[in-house]
Amino acid sequence: MKQINFHTIDGIEENGLLYDNNNKAIVISIHGMTSNCFKKRNVIIADKVKEKLDYYTFNTRGSEIAKNIVKKKDGKIIKEFGGTAFEDVLEGEYDIYGAIDKLVEMGYTSIYLQGHSLGCTKIVYTYNKMLENNDKRLQYIKGIILLSLVDIPSALKFFLGDKYDYYVKMALDKEKDGKELEIMPPDSFIHPMSVKSFLRYAFYNKEIDFINIEKDPNLVTLNKIKIPLFMRWGNINELILEDAKTYSERVNKAINNPNKDISYIDGADHSYHGREEELANQIANFLL
Repeated sequence: MKQINFHTIDGIEENGLLYDNNNKAIVISIHGMTSNCFKKRNVIIADKVKEKLDYYTFNTRGSEIAKNIVKKKDGKIIKEFGGTAFEDVLEGEYDIYGAIDKLVEMGYTSIYLQGHSLGCTKIVYTYNKMLENNDKRLQYIKGIILLSLVDIPSALKFFLGDKYDYYVKMALDKEKDGKELEIMPPDSFIHPMSVKSFLRYAFYNKEIDFINIEKDPNLVTLNKIKIPLFMRWGNINELILEDAKTYSERVNKAINNPNKDISYIDGADHSYHGREEELANQIANFLL
C-alpha cells in the first residue's frame, strides 16, 4: 500500500491509498456521503482483484461531514469549506478527472470506475460529461461499478414528506439572502447539510436525477454507458423506495447494455456490512 496524492483539475490536493501489485489495470473507488477512503470494503475488494488489477481509493472534497480544503488558483491559496455538508456533487467531476490523470501519468492503461452511494452519482454524471465532450480520458475507462446508486431527489422527497416544500422554500430564501453556507435544520437531511448543498439535491437536481425509473422508465442517462456495467444494492435498510429484488430487476430490464451485471445481495445493507466478501467476489468475477 502506498499513499498517492494528486491535485484535482481545479487545484485541490487530495489524498489516497494505492494497493499496488504492479498491474497496468486499476480500479478507482469513489466513496459516498460523509465517508472516506479507509473502508474495510476497499481492503477486501483490493485483495480479491489484486492478481490483475491494482486498486486506488481517495478522499474526495466531500469526504467526512465538514472540513477545510485548500485550493491553488492563479498562484493564490484559497481556503474553502468542504466535506459532505458543503460540497457541490457536480464538482466531483474535477476530483475524478484528477485521479484519472494521476494514474495515467503513473502508467495505468485500463481504469475501472467504482462508486458507492453518492460516488455512483458522481461517476455517472462525470462519465456522461466525458461522452458529451469526447474527453480524451474515455480511452482509459474500461468499465463502471455502481454500488447502491441512490435516487437522491426522490429519496429526499420521501424522507421529508409534508416538510419538503417548506424546507425547499426556506433554502431558496436563504440563498437569496446570501446564506448559502448556513446549515439547514437537523431534520431537513440525514446529515448536516448547508443550504447550497441541500438545494443541489432538492431543487437544482436536474443533472443528477437520472435513476428515477418512474419519471424515466428508459433510464436514458444510464443507457449511455456502453462499456461493461456492474450494479448492486443491498436489501436491508437500503436507500431505495421498493424491495431490492423488484428494483434491481426493473433497472436490469431498463438498461440495454449487453455487458451488464445488475442484481442485489441478500442480507446486505447500504454499506454491505458483513457482506463485503460476497460483494468483493462478485466484483472480482465481473472484472476478471
